[in-house]
Amino acid sequence: MSNIYIVGIAMTVFGRHPERSVNDLAREALGGALKDAGCAAADIGVAFHAGLTQGPLHGQLSIPGQVVLASLGLHSIPIFNVENACASGSTAVHLAVHSLKAGATDVALALGVEKMVIPDKARAMALFEGGWDVSRAEENYQTLLRMGEGVEPPPGSESERPYSKFMAIYAAFCRQHMKTYGTTRRQIAAVSAKNHWHSQHNPYAQFRKPFSVEEVLAAAPISYPLTVPMCAPLSDGAAAAILCTQEGIERLGADRSRCVRVAASVMRSFSHRTLAQPYLHVSRLAALQAYEQTGLQPQDIDVAEVHDATAMGEIIQVENLGFAPLGEGGPAQERGDFTLGGRLPVNPSGGLESKGHPLGATGLGQLYELTTQLRGEAGPRQVPGARHAMQENGGGFLGIEEAAVAIHILSKS
Repeated sequence: MSNIYIVGIAMTVFGRHPERSVNDLAREALGGALKDAGCAAADIGVAFHAGLTQGPLHGQLSIPGQVVLASLGLHSIPIFNVENACASGSTAVHLAVHSLKAGATDVALALGVEKMVIPDKARAMALFEGGWDVSRAEENYQTLLRMGEGVEPPPGSESERPYSKFMAIYAAFCRQHMKTYGTTRRQIAAVSAKNHWHSQHNPYAQFRKPFSVEEVLAAAPISYPLTVPMCAPLSDGAAAAILCTQEGIERLGADRSRCVRVAASVMRSFSHRTLAQPYLHVSRLAALQAYEQTGLQPQDIDVAEVHDATAMGEIIQVENLGFAPLGEGGPAQERGDFTLGGRLPVNPSGGLESKGHPLGATGLGQLYELTTQLRGEAGPRQVPGARHAMQENGGGFLGIEEAAVAIHILSKS
């Protein structure tokens, strides 16, 4: 079966862009990816558009991808609209990979774009509450909140301002991990401090201000034990990747030295596991599948980007990916294992907490970082000698875990 390569990739700065439209953000990302690949829009044989906000926030239902891409001069080819919660951008890449492997074309585009920052912030935050079974919303919410029982939030540790229910769920995940494994609030804060320190070296990050662990702990609360710097913000942004078969590389005349191989692309959905079965977590099973596809092991990975919608997410995911044993993610973070210069740098981009989280573009933004790392082009945040990189990107909730998870392993060709 043909190998698949990322030959061009680009992203906008993630952040608040009140003066920019969805089309404008998409144009920058697509233009950058085309330039990076050294090809033209006419070379693309299929496109996958990822986005969740164009319909509920801007009224563009049904065909957002066709509308956006037509504005960029891309039409007459198959265009697919992809919506898979926060994993939408990674899902678009997964589908592009399989389209190429099926021989439908030799050049494919995955594009993710969101315009989430609007005057009505509550309306934007309400989007997240569609990321579970809405017919059982309160039952879902109470089930997930019960995970945190047994750890009592201290007075003053809950925000008086409205926040997404998903942050309360992440806080319950924190308290469940604290109760089960002895994870400390300081260890969770160490993730946030590390990622904000990384972000100062990333020109595409929404926030580039470093924080100490003490500053993270002293920041305004969201829901115990989370504070504002531990949580991803609302963001606007776009990212695009152009993927090719070997034949596509030859047709385009792409620079082979900068092509990054997609060694594994895995998608999985949730299962009805119990809290007593963490070894059956959807991310863990997807990671095992990716390792099997590549013949690699966790110790072979040189750099990773994981879904840290909150700092707790990174602790959970480094355990699921096998970078630390269950319950050891917190101590490993406090030791600096996952910091640039540490054993395995995780989220050198700054992660979602700092880089930003424009839902449909998030996974592509992670892959931009990893592609840049494997090309040796990451500047001050470069991981020396990186050859294998791993991405984890999850979205939505069903049962007690993410509804959808994508795992990609990229390898230097």
